[in-house]
Parts: sequence; C-alpha cells; structure tokens
Amino acid sequence: MRALTASRVLAFSALVSLAGVAAALVAQYQFGIKPCPWCVMQRGIFLLIAAVGALGWVLQRVGFARVLALLLTAALGVAGLVAAGYQHEVASKLASCDMTFADRVLGALDLEAKFPSVFMVTASCSEASAYTLLGLPYEIWSGALFTLIALLCLLALKRGRPHRR
Repeated sequence: MRALTASRVLAFSALVSLAGVAAALVAQYQFGIKPCPWCVMQRGIFLLIAAVGALGWVLQRVGFARVLALLLTAALGVAGLVAAGYQHEVASKLASCDMTFADRVLGALDLEAKFPSVFMVTASCSEASAYTLLGLPYEIWSGALFTLIALLCLLALKRGRPHRR
C-alpha cells in the first residue's frame, strides 16, 4: 500500500470533491433530483475543498502551505459534515428552509444569480429529504465523503509531524 502523504491526500480531496459536485449535478440534471439550500451549501463546501486541496497540492513543497492546506481542508470537511448532519437531522423536518443559515449564506454570496446551474435552489429541505441513493439520503453520502476527507487530512498531518522523544 502506498504511503499516506500530504500531497496525495490533498490531490485526492480535490478530485473526490469535484467528483461529488459532478455527481450532484448529474443527479440534478439527468435524474431530476432537486437541491435544497443545504444541498447547495454542501456543493459550495466541496468546491472550496477542491480549491484548497489543489492549491495545497501545487504548493506542496512549501511546508507551511502544505500544513495550512491540510488544516483548512480538514476544517472544511468538518464544516461539510456539520452541514450534512444539520440537513439530515433538522432541516429535512422543516416545512421550509427559508432563512436558515444555508439560505442566508447563499443569498449573501448571491451564488444563485452568479452561477445558477450549480447553485440554484429548486427544492425545500423536506422535499430534498425524499431523494435517496441506494436507500440512503444524499446528505448521508455527502457527510460520509466529508468525513473521509477530514480524517485523511488529519492522518496526513499526524504522519507528517516529526516524533519527539
């Protein structure tokens, strides 16, 4: 098995995050899966992970940049997990997710107007909770991917630290 290196983890994080967004877009445009504000917010977090991971990979020879990229990617993975968890446990049970944190962030950033094909909200949180993939809601899959990314980043950070006696 190949060693778990920071550069591999950063590249993996960037690629799987882009794959996650691509899968969400295919589900939306080919299979009619409509995203809610929390779904769209998770897309944004995946895109941030991809950007930070790619930048960290490019700057991997700069020690502090590599460590900073791993820390930021792990933090974004945790943020994504929190968003997925909130969507599953709270927002999916609300009649409307208007004016929730995700809705306010998306509105403040004006992402729907700037990039509607990626960030347009077309469902309420309760409507989005009805969509499943292999029997699990989409936010569970998203949360699992965020968890994997965060854990790999933390493991790479731990492996990269010199051991003290």
